[in-house]
Amino acid sequence: MADQVSTMCEQLVKAVNVIMDAETSQIYRLEALKFCEEFKETSSLCVPCGLKLADKGHSAVVRHFGLQVLEHVIKFRWNNMQQQEKVQLKECAMQLLSNGTHSILEEESHIKDVLSRITVEMIKREWPQHWPDMLKEMEALTSQGESQTELVMLILLRLAEDVITFQTLPTQRRRDIQQTLTQNMDSVFSFMMAILHVNVENYRKMVCRAHCRVAVAALNTLAGYIDWVSLVHITNNNCQLLEMLCLLLSEPELQLEAAECLLIAISRKGKLEDRKPFMLLFDDVAIHYILSAAQSICQHKYMEALLAFTTHSSQFLKSSTLATWGALFRHETLSKDSVVVEKAICLSCQIGFPSRNNNPSCMYSCVDFDSDEDFNSFFNAFRAQQGEVLRIACRIVPLEAFQIAAEWLQYQIASPIDTGDTTSKTAEGLCSILSPSVVQWDAMTIFMECMVGQIFKSLEEELPIDQSMELLQAVLNYETKDPLILSCVLTNVSALFPFVIHRTHFLPQVLYKLFQAITFEIETGQDIKVSFSVKNVRRHACSSIIKICRDYPEFILPCFDMFYNHVKKLFSSNATLTHLEKSSLMEALVLISNQFKDFAKQKAFLDELLASVVAEWTSDEMKNVLWDPAVFLSFVGADQVVLEQSKETDTASLNRARLSFHLYAMLGVVKRARWPADLEEAKAGGFVVGYTSAGAPIYRNPCTAQFLASLPNLLALIRTQNRLFMPENMSRLSETFSRAHEMTDMEKNMVLGEKIDLIATLILIHSFHVLGNAGVCLQRDFYTIDGLAEEITGSAFVSLDHVPDHRLQKCPLSIVFAFSLTCSRVFVKQLVQSCPQEYYDSLLCPLLGPLFTYMMQVRIYKVYIVDEEEVCQDSQVTQEMLEEQLVRLLARDVLDLLSKFVTLCFRMIEGRVYPSGHQIKNIYMTLLTLSFTSVSWKDTTNCHRTASVVCWTLLRQVVSGNLLPEAVTWFFTSVLRGLQMHGQHEVCNFALSQLAMLIYENLRPRYTELRAVMIQIPNINTEALDQFDHRLMDPSAQKVGEKKRKDQFRKLIAGTVGKALCQQFRKEVHIRNLPSLFKKPKPDKDILNSETLGLAALFASTNDGL
Repeated sequence: MADQVSTMCEQLVKAVNVIMDAETSQIYRLEALKFCEEFKETSSLCVPCGLKLADKGHSAVVRHFGLQVLEHVIKFRWNNMQQQEKVQLKECAMQLLSNGTHSILEEESHIKDVLSRITVEMIKREWPQHWPDMLKEMEALTSQGESQTELVMLILLRLAEDVITFQTLPTQRRRDIQQTLTQNMDSVFSFMMAILHVNVENYRKMVCRAHCRVAVAALNTLAGYIDWVSLVHITNNNCQLLEMLCLLLSEPELQLEAAECLLIAISRKGKLEDRKPFMLLFDDVAIHYILSAAQSICQHKYMEALLAFTTHSSQFLKSSTLATWGALFRHETLSKDSVVVEKAICLSCQIGFPSRNNNPSCMYSCVDFDSDEDFNSFFNAFRAQQGEVLRIACRIVPLEAFQIAAEWLQYQIASPIDTGDTTSKTAEGLCSILSPSVVQWDAMTIFMECMVGQIFKSLEEELPIDQSMELLQAVLNYETKDPLILSCVLTNVSALFPFVIHRTHFLPQVLYKLFQAITFEIETGQDIKVSFSVKNVRRHACSSIIKICRDYPEFILPCFDMFYNHVKKLFSSNATLTHLEKSSLMEALVLISNQFKDFAKQKAFLDELLASVVAEWTSDEMKNVLWDPAVFLSFVGADQVVLEQSKETDTASLNRARLSFHLYAMLGVVKRARWPADLEEAKAGGFVVGYTSAGAPIYRNPCTAQFLASLPNLLALIRTQNRLFMPENMSRLSETFSRAHEMTDMEKNMVLGEKIDLIATLILIHSFHVLGNAGVCLQRDFYTIDGLAEEITGSAFVSLDHVPDHRLQKCPLSIVFAFSLTCSRVFVKQLVQSCPQEYYDSLLCPLLGPLFTYMMQVRIYKVYIVDEEEVCQDSQVTQEMLEEQLVRLLARDVLDLLSKFVTLCFRMIEGRVYPSGHQIKNIYMTLLTLSFTSVSWKDTTNCHRTASVVCWTLLRQVVSGNLLPEAVTWFFTSVLRGLQMHGQHEVCNFALSQLAMLIYENLRPRYTELRAVMIQIPNINTEALDQFDHRLMDPSAQKVGEKKRKDQFRKLIAGTVGKALCQQFRKEVHIRNLPSLFKKPKPDKDILNSETLGLAALFASTNDGL
């Protein structure tokens, strides 16, 4: 036996060292791990080997493994061990506590932790019934030294956590242990306080670290008990504990733990008379200690520590401090503290890319991030959070923030551009995104935006107008040909523009600067390089102009003629404006034209502005292209083979640009053209054409004529887009574009990052955008179009039946989801929200019926993204994640629509009777089917939202009708399936259980089929079910409170709750109940044969006692 143990221990030591060696290969590590796990599960030598490995002569990792083996034996084999084996193991464990550790300052914390776990696992199984002297043995251990005392404190703390806090025991065992602890709490509490008092006194006398360590452990253990013990123990002996804790606030090594205990104590709830002793904390001595500790911690150590983390080279550490800074700045009192205000403004630059070595942050980023892309993703979120904190800080000290921003901007303008190293792929002499100058300009620009937004909110009368104009003039005079720097300059122009409204003579200079940037180019020799950064500058300038015209149209109106003439000059010149830039300038003009407040004048302007666009869009050539998929494919060049040397014909490229320009221009006008917000101004301008029966004004939009002229071809384009994935059109794609509709690697990554919109083609997206904005823009002029429902159905919802037929194996899934998501997000939502109620029957019913039927069909069918050959080639895991995420995103959009249409359906059926088979009834049943099906989809967010908001709201309207028994059964079982899928999540469990109870209580009296479903639930208590049914169906039965009724029903259906994936393969720990100590059996008493009860005397005619 001894030889076997020695041999096995040698093998285990080697295996543990292999596992923990950083140089070990993955294969060897897995083999060693498998050997160790099999030993713990199957070997009969676990106890002797565990004890031998736990010897102090071994290394800490080997000792820890040996103790883990002992813990495993107790947790999983205890019930099968003989009593003598249990006693022997218990004695060995106590021996380890006594002399199995090094001194308190030398011993590793994880060794102490596992020793305490071993002891607590035995306590949970044997105390108090089979181990009545446990507390005395623990007390005896403390007399052996500081190490043993600390271990006893750890044991008592873990016992309280397992029994009270985490409740990891069966109910009866937990009750036995808790009641025994409560009965002995006087002695336990006195024992812990004595340990604390002795070690604090010894620490003060000898300044011994060992005594300090024990005192810390005692305070941590007290914190675990103060939260739940009777208040009597906390306030005993004239609040001796509170007094001691206040005194410990002056001890630097103990003040944090003492403060935690005090916080827990004063946070306790209870009767006022029980909490009255806490008033001791407000006497002069206690307040002195509390105030001194608060000042020393908050104003010195705390702020120093927070600032140290904030200025650390690790960007990840910096991000961890943002929530704390935000809380400080938002606090009404702390935000005014001089120490906090002094540190209010700090900013981090975008430095520390893992692939670089030009900053101390890079070293930390190599550990924190896998790649530059990973770092970029983190930093974008970090910058957004930081911007929020900066805005709050600028609100606290606006003038100081302005001064910092002004000095920083002037410094950047005066500094020469530093491009950094020359390894960048950008043109020679230009900056990259990692160049030092770009990093500094970017950080300064973010700060400028945060500052300006807050200074207008904080300083209404003392705005630094003159200083701001000096800054703006400096920015306008600054010239650079570097696109990244120029982009930051444009942002500063936009940020400072709110000051321009106080000095309007600056407006032409600002517009000139922005127009100059719209035609920005980089010349390299004889060629013009239109790079990605150049396009960004142009788009940035266009966005800035649109933003200014949107936010300050009344200030731009005096410059309208100059603006319009400049735009016409650009359009007629040879300036290389893209379709997006042209449409952006048109959109800005439309925004300014809204200030005409004259229908005839604005309509004349829009007629002139859109004349060429509408003429080309409605031409016979374009009609031929938009109405025929084959011609459309040829028009955009999708049926042509592109050679490597020529890349693409100029004609196809120009055609696509023309198509995009028309859509962008149409969208810009429909989105921006509006009547005056003021009713009187609208009436005076000729925008009001009548009033509804309810008295609401009916407006007309000056762009109505242009849109109505363009609508037939717009619907034709959408119809053609939907027909592109039909087999005959897929076959027309050339070899170059044969996979054009499939998802690229970038798109897959974007989907996994939950940015689904990039899957759809821009044409489809913008077509739906135009159509969606039409209802909001034109209102009744749009909804009164003859045959509108048929036109939209015949275009937006055409050819959808082809998708399931092809099982999406050869058909591009990107188109399917582009249609579903774009249609639901940007078209149907706006259409429904702006639709007047009188058009529900004629327009919405014919649209929503096919839409919801299609969406349910797409979601219920199993959709595959790529064919089998591609699955074999790509990563199986990524493919599965991608498929699941696509379906989840579609499901969320479907249910988002569903939740918005619930109220709409109620409006449509309110007070009206529809015949059987009417479209609205079909829509309602589709919504019911979708909502109850969705609770079992693999998406907890959808499940919770639908179960708590949608399902019962829909079902309640029809619950009193004559539902088919099969339908009732299906509704109920759908909810139970949801519990099986998501019941392990408490939030979903609550919502689904509530929904199931509502269905059962409302329908069980009329449908006995629900009881048949309940009977099939695993481990259901039929007697409890009978009692629940009796109370439910018998009016004379005693009723119980709602909370108790919910708890009873949740227990009934508990068998349906499935396990989380992380729990399905976990080995369960079984703790047997012991004979209860506190449940007294009721005496079996025969009342008739017992002693006289005195009833006769009570009712006697004479009673001397009265």
